[in-house]
Amino acid sequence: MRRWSSSLLPGVAVLAVLAVGSAACTMKNSVEPAGGQGPASAGAGNGKAVLADGSGVKVALVPGGAHPFFQPWKTAGAEAKKTYRLGDVAFDETAEWDQQKQNNLLSTLAARGYNAFGVFGVSPTDINTTFADLKGKGLTAASLGSCPAGTKNEAEFCLSTDVELAAYKAAKAAIAAMGGKGKIVHLTGNNVDANTQLRIKGVGRAVQESGGKVQLLQTITDIDKDLQTAQRAVSDLLAAKGAQIGGIVSTAYNPAVAAADAVREAGSRAKLVAIDDDAKILGAIKQGTVTATVVQNPVGQAQIGSWALALLQTKQCTMRTPGQAIDSGSFVVTKANVATYDSARQRKNEQLKKQFAEKVLACR
Repeated sequence: MRRWSSSLLPGVAVLAVLAVGSAACTMKNSVEPAGGQGPASAGAGNGKAVLADGSGVKVALVPGGAHPFFQPWKTAGAEAKKTYRLGDVAFDETAEWDQQKQNNLLSTLAARGYNAFGVFGVSPTDINTTFADLKGKGLTAASLGSCPAGTKNEAEFCLSTDVELAAYKAAKAAIAAMGGKGKIVHLTGNNVDANTQLRIKGVGRAVQESGGKVQLLQTITDIDKDLQTAQRAVSDLLAAKGAQIGGIVSTAYNPAVAAADAVREAGSRAKLVAIDDDAKILGAIKQGTVTATVVQNPVGQAQIGSWALALLQTKQCTMRTPGQAIDSGSFVVTKANVATYDSARQRKNEQLKKQFAEKVLACR
């Protein structure tokens, strides 16, 4: 099973796998007849992925802990509730990154009547036990933004970023900006996180493809705990090796923000490619001090994830391949498309919905 995930989070290993499936389903626009609301729908295929009645579905979107990456889940969940006429969509998180505390929160939400869960597990090695427990109670669970470790996913599906591909895109963008040659540094998260190793692999593949023209000067791990940790690491890096560095790739959130500040303040000529769309990073791209960033798709994870969970919880659809992993998308943003990149994400979400309807879900 391939591993997928959001940007690295403070001090935790994060993974994910998307599973969905059965016969092809149809997507079509929702129609509201006179005198009442029609079913919320999507379509294009042999079957139907039309949510006839989602009023009994209460979705809980539960990150592993606090992190800026998850904030779009709130508004996306509220939009999904309205669009698909769900009973409720709640966003809830624990104050700490602790699997047992997340399990306790999930149990509390289940006791309050929530019956469909989109979860970013704290522990990729233990979250399958949590998913199995939820399913054993007749509840539906999806792994959003991360996938379980290993070869099995007990959740219905995993909808998350292909982190190796995203890191590869980031490194290719940096190398192109460097003119195809020079020395590059990779800033990333927790070294024991399997996703970090996939990101390292993605950057390494891009460097290898240069045919020796690009050298990976250093990979710095374990600096995504908080912004202060990242700031110290980047400051030390530039002080020691700044003159040698032609490009910087950050595949974790806090190092990306720290590097954006440090490159500007130091007057460094290093080409920086960051991750995610923090306002500071987008502003630096517009100013020209950051070359690019690779943004992810938390909105699609929450919206498409909630819709698919509702279809599964109502038994209108089943999975073709339980535990299947689906890439929610990653997008390179430069000065040329910084004002318009979100349209690409919107198109991706339309494609994801069609993909679920035609290839992932089997619907009655």
